[in-house]
Amino acid sequence: MKFLISILILSFSVLLMTSKTQADSLQALKALPIQEAGRVKPFDTFARETLQLVHGKQTYEKRPATEILMTWVLQPTAWEEKKFIEIKHHLVKRALKFSETEKYFSPKEILTSDRLSMLMQELQAKREAKEKLDPYFQAVQLLEDQISTFQGVATGQLIKILPPKEGQNWIAITDFTEPQAQAFLEITKAYMGVLQFVMTGQGTGQLTESEVKSNLDQACEKFQALAKANQPELYPTTTKMNSEVHYNSFHPFKWAWVFYLLTLVSILLLWILKKDFLYKLSWLFISLGFLIHLYGFGLRMYLSERAPVSNMYETVVYVSLGTVLFAMVIEYLYRWRFIISAGAAVGAFCLILADLAPAVLDPSIHPLEPVLRSNFWLTVHVLTITISYAAFFLAFALGDIGLFYFLKGEHKHEAKIKAITLAVYRSIQIGTAFLAPGIILGGVWADYSWGRFWGWDPKETWALIALLAYMAVLHARMAGMLKNFGMIAAGVVSFATVIMAWYGVNYVLGAGLHSYGFGAGGVEYVAAFVGAHLVFTVFVAVARREKLNEKTT
Repeated sequence: MKFLISILILSFSVLLMTSKTQADSLQALKALPIQEAGRVKPFDTFARETLQLVHGKQTYEKRPATEILMTWVLQPTAWEEKKFIEIKHHLVKRALKFSETEKYFSPKEILTSDRLSMLMQELQAKREAKEKLDPYFQAVQLLEDQISTFQGVATGQLIKILPPKEGQNWIAITDFTEPQAQAFLEITKAYMGVLQFVMTGQGTGQLTESEVKSNLDQACEKFQALAKANQPELYPTTTKMNSEVHYNSFHPFKWAWVFYLLTLVSILLLWILKKDFLYKLSWLFISLGFLIHLYGFGLRMYLSERAPVSNMYETVVYVSLGTVLFAMVIEYLYRWRFIISAGAAVGAFCLILADLAPAVLDPSIHPLEPVLRSNFWLTVHVLTITISYAAFFLAFALGDIGLFYFLKGEHKHEAKIKAITLAVYRSIQIGTAFLAPGIILGGVWADYSWGRFWGWDPKETWALIALLAYMAVLHARMAGMLKNFGMIAAGVVSFATVIMAWYGVNYVLGAGLHSYGFGAGGVEYVAAFVGAHLVFTVFVAVARREKLNEKTT
């Protein structure tokens, strides 16, 4: 019990220390609204996304993105020879005659390369021919975006922080009038005072920390008052900007996967030590993880003003949330002790993947594509069809556990195998119950948006294939054609159809009317993931067959 109490105190202490709002000297600057990519966001978000694009990280030499971008604006020449632009693709480095062992390059050496113009001409030719870009040309396009973004920030053309008196497009600092430029100049002066305090421990004129922070706050408030006067209805509330800054700094999904991993550790210790309090501890950890996960999802919904399931990153977050929820419900009903481990494993896997692959799973909040601008249909169709993936993902994870028990000994673990089989069956039933109406609702939305109910679009086709595959599994089970092993193996193998409908159509085929979900990257890892599980399933099947043959002979 003392151990349990210690773990609880430690967990809550770490969480509270991280989520506690600290005196941030740059808070006012971070929350300053800026328009970019069709959305108004805080400067903190713009800085993080921009530095992530250009440098591959949201910090540079342990300095926050907000500071880095302000120095791009104030001292662009100081960055011309700094090696901070990330180039990963080795063929792009080779084409530019750069060292393939280096990762970062300076704007000067990139822009002065005699090979750069040739690369851009080849990229433009591909675009004009409307050819699908392979990974090499995707990397060239990324380099183009990196260079143009840095130059746009350095010149001030991308720093659009002032609403217009008429229209929707905000005004960049390069187009400010004299009073507007003076107001922004006051912000830069106050920022330099804060930066000097951070570097030396004292502000200009022996100002204290609270005084330099107050100067920046006041400068930002004066500028915001001036900006809001142009078009008050276009200017977001301070509450919303501060909420997004909090979302960025708190990073709820990171805390969620931390608690999911603690759940797995608790379950592992439970199996080893056979202590019942560890089961209660695992429930506590998964509950905390789920609540933080739900909080992050709700916060993102508030910031985007829609159901956050419009791109791959958001669906990964949502599917993992649904998987954990289904696992907790089934575990509560049956008390088998392995269901929440499967749910926690999926939750941790998905959220860690979302954290570690920002280039593939873009975490940025984007405005909706025109075809998606219906919160009603986005909610009823996309939320319904993607929550089915959550149930199928749980069946997949449970199938992995079941195959492991078949390897350990089918007769020795017969009771657990039967329980896992039933859990896989229930999960597939839940998934099918959501996928079927989700497809029908998608057809209704397609008729509303595109004028036809069904057109054999790749996304529609693969969703139907997944539904037919799982319906075949359910019917085979009811008919007695699939026994315990067949059901567990089907839970693993059938998930390949979901991966194709969920990921493959967008990232591999890249064709069809669902272009808003298209992306690039990660194909080799996903293929390896699917292939490894298929090989594992075949291996267990062969090993099981050999054991059965040995017993009969």
